[in-house]
Amino acid sequence: MADLLAISTGVIDGTTASDEVGPLNRINFKLSEIGDGIAMVEAFSHCILFKTDDGLVAFDTSSVNGGERVVSAIRGWSKERFNSLIYTHGHIDHVGGCGFFMEDATNNRHDVPNVIGHKNVSGRFDRYNKTSGYNLAINQRQFGQFSRRGYDIADGNIFLNPKSPKPNLTYSDQLELTIGGTEIELKHAKGETDDHTWAWIPKHKAICAGDFFIWNFPNAGNPQKVQRFPVEWATALRAMSRQDAELFLPAHGLPIEGKERIRRVLNEVADALEFLVEETVQRMNEGARLDEIIHEIKIDPAILEKPYLRPTYDEPEFVIRNIWRLYGGWWDGNPSRLKPAPDGTLARELANLAGGALKMAERAQELIESDIRLACHLVEMAAQAAPSNTDIHIIRAEVYQYRRNTETSLMAKGIYGSAAGESQSQIEE
Repeated sequence: MADLLAISTGVIDGTTASDEVGPLNRINFKLSEIGDGIAMVEAFSHCILFKTDDGLVAFDTSSVNGGERVVSAIRGWSKERFNSLIYTHGHIDHVGGCGFFMEDATNNRHDVPNVIGHKNVSGRFDRYNKTSGYNLAINQRQFGQFSRRGYDIADGNIFLNPKSPKPNLTYSDQLELTIGGTEIELKHAKGETDDHTWAWIPKHKAICAGDFFIWNFPNAGNPQKVQRFPVEWATALRAMSRQDAELFLPAHGLPIEGKERIRRVLNEVADALEFLVEETVQRMNEGARLDEIIHEIKIDPAILEKPYLRPTYDEPEFVIRNIWRLYGGWWDGNPSRLKPAPDGTLARELANLAGGALKMAERAQELIESDIRLACHLVEMAAQAAPSNTDIHIIRAEVYQYRRNTETSLMAKGIYGSAAGESQSQIEE
């Protein structure tokens, strides 16, 4: 078993370079004991376990393609029944493996475990079933590299695993449980989702945080997903920091020990979110357009170099857009984009003015290294103006692949890589 607490302590305190320890968000399906009667299976997402006098309590069940391996890892540690499965929220990498926990109960002739979560999880499941095809498509863009490495979080042609049940015990604001003599306080807060739960376990002075902390810049701006809630997210982090926890257990990344260390990292993440909200709203109140705001507001690079705030999943620019959407709606302030012409119509007109779509694409190619943002605009319009032109798609693939390689966040890499792949498929036809 890896000493995960020692690794995180070294990384946070600066005595160990994060590059020396490998990925901080690990997917290895190995179980590590974190404390007396506490374990973590590192998966996508993690499963956090507590032994009680009446069986195991599991926070999250990983994805449908990881659930079986997670259960297998747990059974190498404990044969006790699963008393309760607690969803920290309804994302499929947290609930998708639930069916394997249920099958384990059946196979071992145990009572069916309770499934516990916030009341909004049920509505999320309904939405996932309604928009299954869309969610499959966006997750393939976002997590395609994980799929190629065998860590696909969805299963085939269905986004939400039908064997993942809705919670049979739900709550609204707070729920106090006593399971096998162990007290567990569930607390609702909006953050990455509107159905998020974090938990305080007094006996162990431990917090199970779900995705409120992910060893990356907070996922508060995902460009392909529904609204995130950065103000409430920061408020939840502040509340956790006041809990005087000695053990902090996120659903992605390493566990953390030590009151001061936990308090410091939580408050620094909250600081970053609150900075973006305050700066964005101030400019909105001054009448700035979204385009001005996203290019003006910058977080101190030193903050983004912290090992738990690096923009390698989400990034500040996307969070700013989500803050605008939360407070200002979908219109970005540019009147021409209120009721715009079709993209193709605009692209063909500009291509005519430029002397042809291929010429526009060639100009984009010239701009790759000096202004990649502008290059993407030009090559995309060129492809829209002449969608069957192979020479344009060759340039488009080159531009977007270059853009992908220069980005830091998984979300940006996924979208630009997908665009390059679209043109590559067009070239090969």
